[in-house]
Amino acid sequence: MSKAPSKYNAEAIRSLIVQARRQAVILDADLSRVYGVSTKALNQAVKRNLNRFPADFMFQLTRNETVAIQRLRSQFVTLKRGQHIKYLPYAFTEQGAIMAANVLNSPQAVRMSVFVVRAFVRMRQMLMGNPELAAHRLTQNRAIPDQGQEKQVHG
Repeated sequence: MSKAPSKYNAEAIRSLIVQARRQAVILDADLSRVYGVSTKALNQAVKRNLNRFPADFMFQLTRNETVAIQRLRSQFVTLKRGQHIKYLPYAFTEQGAIMAANVLNSPQAVRMSVFVVRAFVRMRQMLMGNPELAAHRLTQNRAIPDQGQEKQVHG
C-alpha cells in the first residue's frame, strides 16, 4: 500500500475531528478534502446510498451547531453583513466516514480511509488514557448545543 502524502497522515486527520452531539465526527467538507473529491460529489454519493447511512453514521448539523463549531475552530470567524451559511454540513462518525469511502469507491478514498480509522482510534485512545483531556473534550461538547435531533438527509 502506498504511503499517504504527509498532508493527510492520521495526525492531520485527527485535527479535523470535532465533537458534535457528544460524538467524535468529521465534517463533510473536511472528509471530502481527505478523500480527494468535492463536497458536492461526496454528498451526492451519500444521497444515492442513504440506506447505508443511518443516524449513528451521519447527521446534518443545525445552524447553531455549525456556528459553534466554526467559533471553536477559529477565534476570528465572523460572517460579514449579508453573508449566511448556505448549506448546513453533514457530520460523519467513524463508521460513516468509512461508509463514505466505500460509496465513493475511488482509489484515494479507499487508501485514505485507513488513516481516517487510525485518527478516530488514536483520539479514542488519547481520551481513555487521559481523564483530564476527556473532561476537557466534554466541556467543549457543552459549548456546542446538543440539539437532540438527528436530521436525515432527504434527497
